[in-house]
Amino acid sequence: MTEISDIHVARQTIDREIEALKAMENSLDDTLGKVLDVLQNTKGRVIVTGMGKSGHIGCKIAATMASTGTPAFFLHPSEASHGDLGMVTKDDVVLAISNSGESKELLDILTYCRRFSIPLIAITKNPDSSLGHNSDYILRLPDNREACPLGLAPMSSTTATLVMGDILAAALMVRKGFTEQDFRLRHPGGKLGAILRHVSDIMHTGDEMPLIGEDAIMQDALIKMSEKMLGCVGITDKDGNLIGVITDGDLRRWMAPNLIEEKVSKVMTKNPRTCTADTLIAEAVNIMNNTGRGITNMFVLENGKPIGIVHIHDCLRAGVS
Repeated sequence: MTEISDIHVARQTIDREIEALKAMENSLDDTLGKVLDVLQNTKGRVIVTGMGKSGHIGCKIAATMASTGTPAFFLHPSEASHGDLGMVTKDDVVLAISNSGESKELLDILTYCRRFSIPLIAITKNPDSSLGHNSDYILRLPDNREACPLGLAPMSSTTATLVMGDILAAALMVRKGFTEQDFRLRHPGGKLGAILRHVSDIMHTGDEMPLIGEDAIMQDALIKMSEKMLGCVGITDKDGNLIGVITDGDLRRWMAPNLIEEKVSKVMTKNPRTCTADTLIAEAVNIMNNTGRGITNMFVLENGKPIGIVHIHDCLRAGVS
């Protein structure tokens, strides 16, 4: 019986929050475009503020904007009243969040914005509130019941606020033409940054590449492999194009007393798997892991000529597995 009751509460919570989001979706109007114009064209930063649960959501909104091309930070209303208003400049825009619109802690920020003509955008369900009356633009939240069984704790309203923040961030990304490369620059650490890095960021280049000509013999190949310590050597034709590769595995398969006298062109694996400099590291790992018996190195080509080589260990060190 308890399990049925728990599932009932879970579904009821989901349904009520979906109702709030649907209501917000249906109420969107041209105010959204005007707000986005202000956010996109501001010369300064987007300063997000809110108290309590609205503040927690505000922190996430500011963080999302900052990581997707819109400089932003969260300003705590209480700290603002004790000196942090100095962080707000005339070039900034303030995004104030209050479900009721009557959070008294926001009063000093509202007054400051009005005094210095700083654009103020409100996210609230009550346009007739103190926040609504003192704002230049109002993004209205749905006046739906909370998902809380008592109808008291902010649940549906905070979800709607969070989604409104995501709407702003997503629309600004599209307007600004924000790319994967832009995203990677803002996420140099962690898994997100790693999967968006390119082979060009980690490949060995120049004299680090193990390369010999097609007329060389296996003795030359062994010397080159030992010298570069990457476990392979690339074979190039007279024009510098990569035509094959010899790996440690090839040596084991061709092991014979006269191996060192053989031409490399006889031992090499022809048409090896390669990639380009703009191949994602994650894609390079996938290629190496799913090529026959699996390979540990891959040459990077440009117009058929090797410009680098990437080792699976380089990919692992970069955080991609």
